[in-house]
Amino acid sequence: MDSEYDVIVIGAGAAGENAADRAVKGGLTAALVEGDLVGGSCSYWACEPSKALLRPGAALRAARSVAGSREAVTGTLDIPQVLARRDAAVNSWDDTSQAEWVSGAGIELVRGRARLSGARRVVVSDNRGDHFTLTARHAVVLATGSAPAVPRIPGLHDVPFWTTKEATSTHEVPESLIVLGGGVAGTELAQAFGRLGARVTIVARGPLLSAFPVDARGLVAEGLAADGVEVIENTSAELVENTDDGAVRVTLPGGRALEAARLLVATGRRPALDGLGLPAFGVEPVSMRVDETGRVQGLSWLYAVGDCSGGPKLTHQGKYQARITGDAIAARARGELARTETAQPWSPWARTADRLAVPQVVFTDPEIGMVGLSEEEAWEAGLRVRPIAVPLNVAAASLHAEDYSGWAQLLIDEDLRTVVGACFAGPDVAELLHAATVAIVGEVPLDRLWHAVPAFPTLSEVWLRLLEAYGV
Repeated sequence: MDSEYDVIVIGAGAAGENAADRAVKGGLTAALVEGDLVGGSCSYWACEPSKALLRPGAALRAARSVAGSREAVTGTLDIPQVLARRDAAVNSWDDTSQAEWVSGAGIELVRGRARLSGARRVVVSDNRGDHFTLTARHAVVLATGSAPAVPRIPGLHDVPFWTTKEATSTHEVPESLIVLGGGVAGTELAQAFGRLGARVTIVARGPLLSAFPVDARGLVAEGLAADGVEVIENTSAELVENTDDGAVRVTLPGGRALEAARLLVATGRRPALDGLGLPAFGVEPVSMRVDETGRVQGLSWLYAVGDCSGGPKLTHQGKYQARITGDAIAARARGELARTETAQPWSPWARTADRLAVPQVVFTDPEIGMVGLSEEEAWEAGLRVRPIAVPLNVAAASLHAEDYSGWAQLLIDEDLRTVVGACFAGPDVAELLHAATVAIVGEVPLDRLWHAVPAFPTLSEVWLRLLEAYGV
């Protein structure tokens, strides 16, 4: 192992892997430092295992919603098989194949915990307790991800509880489960465990899935209710404690007490920047900001990508940021982008989509897919917008499922007559989302979008209905 590289990336999750890969493809050398599993949270404790837990229930529900297949379904979910499939999805928490990919990409993998010790200098502590220093000729990239944000609730730290990491890696399905948090992770896991047989209650501080339109989240609430999941909104826990028989009791305002075998705390995540030594460089982790290229403000050599960089906490967005940043570092090393220069919007070195076109999916059943600006965000940005919403009741919907219920919305910039936001809700709508993302990023005028003919009979026909509703 060398001690000097062009780029040192701290964190070998999806974002870190992509940043190092793009730097190498740009002609630089790169070291990737990781103290846990190569591949990061998404591969082992978040996106992939949670979707593996959700999919069997969705497939079973889909089979029961169509005559012919409904009659062929004779049983319930096979829990050991569901968990075994989840184990396969995460390679049984073995990162050998991921480490092999890193080596094959020409990246040096360094196992250990990293800390900044100077400008472009990183001290690594390995699992034997040895310490050694790596130096970067051009840049250090932080790709350390995020950690669960645990609320301050009296008694919470005195009882055992799950975070999403324990919930997605468990080999037991509890008889009952209380979920603190009504965001994406809490809602998805509540439905997954509800369909696996647990009695589930969600306690949400605000509305369920509050970041999404009311009509969309209403469909998800109906789906949860059908699975027996109780949702308590606009409520915060006042006390958490163990019961005499080893269960967990959560006391709500007014004295109502909930009891369950397990407690899942899914109340959001925070950038994982502790212990990196950032304050020594004038950077406070809670207020760290990056520019369009991912460079940390005030430091020409330090960059951040993914969850730790303060932007959208989504794997695909972190990978996008990492590709941009890796390319920007390589461009600066070649002199194509000045070291002090920021990048122009939508250029190869600017993370413009972080502001205008972030796609996100709630993988519940029904799903929600949303991209672009909300109506409130659009007005705050000075845009004159008009929301267009229709029920997703095209011919394909009834063919897809006899009880199909869905909803779709486009947000139109009235001055430019382009799409700036979109939301779809219903079974299997996630695959509708990329068309909306392309329309927003490409700023496709509605008059041209009218010529993008959706195939019949597919759910994409809802695009035609939305454009008709607008008046094209």
